[in-house]
Amino acid sequence: MSRWARMLLRSKTGTVGFIIVFCVIAVAVFAKVLAPHDPNLINPAMMLKPPFWSEGGTKEYLLGTDNLGRDILSRIIYGSQVSLLVGIAAVVLAGAIGVFVGLIAGYFGGFLDNLLMRIVDSFLAIPTILFALVILSIFGPSVTTLIIVLGITNWVTYARIVRGEVLSIKEREFVKAARSIGVRHSKIIMRHLLPNVVSPFIVISTLSVATTIILEASLSFLGLGIQPPTISWGGILSDGRDYLATSWWLATFPGVAITITVLGIIFLGDWLRDILDPRSVTRK
Repeated sequence: MSRWARMLLRSKTGTVGFIIVFCVIAVAVFAKVLAPHDPNLINPAMMLKPPFWSEGGTKEYLLGTDNLGRDILSRIIYGSQVSLLVGIAAVVLAGAIGVFVGLIAGYFGGFLDNLLMRIVDSFLAIPTILFALVILSIFGPSVTTLIIVLGITNWVTYARIVRGEVLSIKEREFVKAARSIGVRHSKIIMRHLLPNVVSPFIVISTLSVATTIILEASLSFLGLGIQPPTISWGGILSDGRDYLATSWWLATFPGVAITITVLGIIFLGDWLRDILDPRSVTRK
């Protein structure tokens, strides 16, 4: 058993988080095999059927059906694909921008640092969801647009943290030695600085995926996120909001899926923070 596996098994929250994240990814990958029905198949004869354990429910539709007779379980399974895609892709885009800006600002300092940090401050002054709503209203909601919007609204966190790490690392002896012998700036950044900011980047990225999934669900709930017929957890929530008083399962089960997934990612990110951050004292 590898060292990482042993450390993971020693952490209860880390183990639970890993299992949840692994299961969600497996469900997304094998959605076609796991989904019992076509998620977009409309069946008027089976509209608003409750879960199988409730009166009027049927085992054919384990979690019930929506207002168009579509299977809730199948829609949740397929919705995991888009929600994970948006969450991961947006974080990759935000991380790429933020790490680049943080490395440049921290390493070169001076006027360039001040300019980039003022841009960061400008982004921080604008509420993320408000900025996303404006951009999506202008360009129209789509998966690609949503990924880009969420990416360019979340890069500032990476930029500030990476810049702080670089400001500390560039004063160390090995960086000063590389400078003194005339190593190019690009080589110093790629070989000496970038590897030393990978650990905090991984931790922030893991936790940011959870935040991005919630933000995507919020925008889809407001009607400016993923649009039908593409299925997302936020979209399923939006479809069920008009039936909360009579058909609770329409919004409850996708909400539970979001909650469990986000908790799993947070647990895994918390474990990664304890393992990768050398300043962390707590070991779970």
